[in-house]
Amino acid sequence: MSSDVTPDPCADPLRFGQRVQILRERRGMTQTQVADLLGVSPHTYRKIENGQQKAPGLESVLRIAEILRVRDLADLTGRPEAQVALFVGPGHPRLAAVKAAIDSFPLTTVVEPPPVAHLEARMHAAWKARHASKNHREAIGKLLPDLIRDAQALVRQADSAAERRRTQALLAQTYSLSQFFIAYQPDSSLLWRVAERGMVAAQDSEDPHTIGVAAWLLAQAHRDTGPRHYDAADAVNLEAVRYLEPLLPDASDDVLAIAGALQFELGYTAARRLETGTAWRHWDKANDMATRLPADYYHPVTSFSRAVMGAHAVTVAVELRQGGESVRQAARADDYVIESRPRRARHRIEEARGFQLDGQPDAALASLGKAFEAAPETIRYNGYAKTILLESIESTQAPRRRRAAELAEKVGLLAA
Repeated sequence: MSSDVTPDPCADPLRFGQRVQILRERRGMTQTQVADLLGVSPHTYRKIENGQQKAPGLESVLRIAEILRVRDLADLTGRPEAQVALFVGPGHPRLAAVKAAIDSFPLTTVVEPPPVAHLEARMHAAWKARHASKNHREAIGKLLPDLIRDAQALVRQADSAAERRRTQALLAQTYSLSQFFIAYQPDSSLLWRVAERGMVAAQDSEDPHTIGVAAWLLAQAHRDTGPRHYDAADAVNLEAVRYLEPLLPDASDDVLAIAGALQFELGYTAARRLETGTAWRHWDKANDMATRLPADYYHPVTSFSRAVMGAHAVTVAVELRQGGESVRQAARADDYVIESRPRRARHRIEEARGFQLDGQPDAALASLGKAFEAAPETIRYNGYAKTILLESIESTQAPRRRRAAELAEKVGLLAA
């Protein structure tokens, strides 16, 4: 084996600090960046990596895991018995079938594909099911294999340029829906295949709304891969914003909404970088677009709307590590109801992160309970929710431990 191969963080004997250093360097982060996010001085953080002070407590370990996007707690602790997947789920039962449909490229088929209008109606119903279901992966996972195969067949059999563009838009939609299913599943390469194929199909469709949605999802894939990919996320977002900008004066609600969603994504990535002014500036631009939409409008993919802007404000404040501000924004956001169950659950998880930052762990647990009520699958596959639950299970307060353990059992975390 080459001497310059990065050591395996699970190989013994490695100190905790060495594991942190290896995982930090794999993320492409500096010591100062991690120290800022951890809330300690660079000097103190260097002592952690150098082993000059004892390993931190569970709260700090979980925070480091969150910052470094550690997928398995055992990678950080070196203890196999602490094997808990944080930012990836155990794998949905329908993942194999969805993956098989995505990976299949039949060049010939004896099956007659459905009419285009029929598939469009099924796609519309699938998006509605995704937003209405408590367990949205189950709801769309059973639909995706047939949707993907039929969309691929329609593209192959399109006999005119106009029909090919229309079917490519449908294929892009199936890949977009697939990305919501695959997120937080244990197959990152599948996520990238879906995101990139969706962008290619969207470009071939020449439909502005379809292109905007594909760009929104591709940018998220870049951002969630880690700090080294933030520039790529911004590049995709900015290109899509520039593409849509000339269309906005006469745009449909859907095109205006996806443009607003892209603006917010720029703010989200800026918040991850701790660029406060830039993050809120993009939130303001997105909010301006939201106010141009009808009061009862919700984007069929992103849930972008007037109602969701409060939830977006919570996310910005949380990513900026502003606990008090995130709690204030959460109080304002409660004036609105987010129709999409998984998006509502995601908001409650972000709200819980804000309460945790603000030193209100019991309120954080209460928010996670609301997330579970809205959409159990959302909290089940969310690393931030798992982090808060694990920390609360170790609390010195018996009532808090009990509530956290009860919720963790419902989520399925303790069984992991």
